[in-house]
Amino acid sequence: MTWRIIGTLDTFLLSWFISNDVSMGFLIGGFELVTKMLLYYVHERVWFKSKIKSSNRRHIFKTFSWRAVGTLDTIILGWIITGNPITGLKIGGAEVITKMVLYFAHEKLWYRIDFGLNQRNERKRLSNLKNTKEV
Repeated sequence: MTWRIIGTLDTFLLSWFISNDVSMGFLIGGFELVTKMLLYYVHERVWFKSKIKSSNRRHIFKTFSWRAVGTLDTIILGWIITGNPITGLKIGGAEVITKMVLYFAHEKLWYRIDFGLNQRNERKRLSNLKNTKEV
C-alpha cells in the first residue's frame, strides 16, 4: 500500500505536468491505482518464490522487472485516456527514471524492517541457533 501511494502520486504529477491537464492526471492516476495494485500483487508473488538471496542483486532485478511491467501499463493507460500515444510514451518515459529511484529506496526500506518476510527471519533464527551450538 505504501508503494502504491507513492507510485500513484508520482503518476498523477507526471501525467498532469506532461498533459498540462489536472483532470488527465487524476484519470490516469486513478485508473493506475487499480491496475498497478493487481499487477504489483502478481509481481510480488512471483518474486516471493525467487531463490535470489543477495539483497542488492534481488532489489536491482525486482526494480527493473517491475519497472518494465509498470511502464508498459502507464504507457497504455496514458494512450487510452488521452487518446495520444505520444503522451502515453512521454509519461511512461518520465516515470522510468522517477519510479526506479523511488521504488529502489522503498524496497530497501521495507527489506530493512522485515515486514512480511517471515521465512527470512526464520532462516536467520535457525542460523543463529546453529552458530550458537558450534561455539
